[in-house]
Amino acid sequence: MSEAVILHREAMDVLKQTSRTFFIPINFLEPTLRKTVASAYLCMRAIDEIEDHPDMEAETKRQLLTSISESLKTTFDAEKYRELIEPYENSLPIVTKRLADWILLCPPDVVEKVKESTAVMAEGMAKWIDKDWRIKTKEDLDDYTYYVAGLVGCMLSDLWKWHDSNIETDREKAIAFGRGLQAVNILRNQDEDWERGVRFLPDGWDREDLFLYAKQNLAMGSEYVKDINNRSITMFCKLPLALASSTLKAMKIGREKISRKEVESIVKELESQH
Repeated sequence: MSEAVILHREAMDVLKQTSRTFFIPINFLEPTLRKTVASAYLCMRAIDEIEDHPDMEAETKRQLLTSISESLKTTFDAEKYRELIEPYENSLPIVTKRLADWILLCPPDVVEKVKESTAVMAEGMAKWIDKDWRIKTKEDLDDYTYYVAGLVGCMLSDLWKWHDSNIETDREKAIAFGRGLQAVNILRNQDEDWERGVRFLPDGWDREDLFLYAKQNLAMGSEYVKDINNRSITMFCKLPLALASSTLKAMKIGREKISRKEVESIVKELESQH
């Protein structure tokens, strides 16, 4: 078995361990695109784990993310990256430790785009760590959710275009696609975030306002999908939106999340429509 095949298998294993929600829709994509999107997701998840780390000092997070951002803007040096994270190796997850592998997994003709998007995300995360995640206005919330999720929507649009030059998507809708999914995550994790002193609510907002924010962005995310004339990509995009909408409804009636059975039912329903 070739090294490339082994790396691909390992990447899919890590993806499954890291995010079951993402692992299900990615399997709708055709093989080359599946590998590319997996690489991009894992690169972004690698830095996300640093931003979200429960025990790491804020200044350490900021320094790591800034250094990673800079290293992604040039020829990525795997050895230098190993040296950078070595002091924190015991507390970092495998998805972060293997960032160099996820870059290697990406097809050469699109890897610079993935590196660029991940670099911008790392920079944005470092900026918000500097601000101690103090969200005061809706504009602040939009800025934060752009860096941690809207950018994912933009990068996916770039990958769709790379895969099929006929696919034209709207950037604002692409940002809303990611932003809506992130808003649902914020609602789900609100108690945990408050425990660590982070409150992703603009001044004067309550939970209802955040529900509305999520719904509005998910609605724009649904419009984003309508612009995509490709069955497998449409399926990939529709599933997270459907899961997020169902999760919102569940939280509205006091449940924390939807069940595995409900997830399976949503997947089957979408498959039957296509």
